[in-house]
Amino acid sequence: MLIRAALTLLAGACLLAPATAAPALVEAGRAVYNYRCYFCHGYSGDGQTLAATYLSPRPTNFKQADPARLNAAQVLTVLREGRPGTAMKPFVGIISEAEMQAVAAFVVDEFVQRKADNTRYHTVENGWPEHERYQAAFPFAKGEIPLSRPWENLSENEAAGKRLYLSSCVSCHDRGAATEDDVAWESRPLSYPRNHFSLANPPKIDAMTSASPYALHDIPPKVPGMTRLERRGKRLFEVNCAFCHGHDGSGQNWIGRFLEPPPRDLRSPAFMRQATPESLTHAIREGLPNTSMPAWKSVLGNAEIRAILAYINRAFHPIGKDKAAAR
Repeated sequence: MLIRAALTLLAGACLLAPATAAPALVEAGRAVYNYRCYFCHGYSGDGQTLAATYLSPRPTNFKQADPARLNAAQVLTVLREGRPGTAMKPFVGIISEAEMQAVAAFVVDEFVQRKADNTRYHTVENGWPEHERYQAAFPFAKGEIPLSRPWENLSENEAAGKRLYLSSCVSCHDRGAATEDDVAWESRPLSYPRNHFSLANPPKIDAMTSASPYALHDIPPKVPGMTRLERRGKRLFEVNCAFCHGHDGSGQNWIGRFLEPPPRDLRSPAFMRQATPESLTHAIREGLPNTSMPAWKSVLGNAEIRAILAYINRAFHPIGKDKAAAR
């Protein structure tokens, strides 16, 4: 309540010139940005993120914006109204007006005007102690060495760095390069740093690793005796849905925990027993307003949606039925 009250008092400041924007408002905007916006725009505001590789057009690179042409009022308008034809949706109903104004002030001050790098993500508080131990991989994360460079053209230290990058960094940093590289990727449904993760051979979960709480939710349930339709639905779910909902349907995976409101828990009796095939089909086809659930009607056909629902019904919870009653 105190933070929201402070935001309200400072809200008008973000429409001033960035040099006069209240420092407290900028810092409040930083906190909201780091929770709501970094996934697409990146902690450094340059739009070089894993999510951006899925999006066309890509998220705005605020670092490249001309300070004379992009101001806080314009950023605020986009936050309120979204940008048609892009993945940028309106944030009205998700964050308050004061929070949107704080984010606009922060974006212009931090990225557009000062070209600064924002808060470092790889900190002890975020689960990354001794981040310098990954130093050999830094050139690949920064795009200084493209991942497509042949192994035989790498020095011994560079090859070690590439192996480290591919095992520990690639899930979030993706190709690393700011420009398109000629690396052909496989489907990337996992939502947390892989560290040699394999759906065929899931790792023993080490409670001391920062990824372990999320790894548990990227292991699909074992469902014996599935029908052909359910097996097809499983493949489609893992490619299209698991990135946000988790392979176990809980929405408690790495990306799901960052989304607000969170993805539906498809294992929840409270939700699933009141859901119907019709309501779920509509949600998949048309998306859900004021959430991160997009419309899939241009990606998935009716037969594919039916297959996904068949798998959800079998693997997670019967649709429209109480779990206990369904036994």
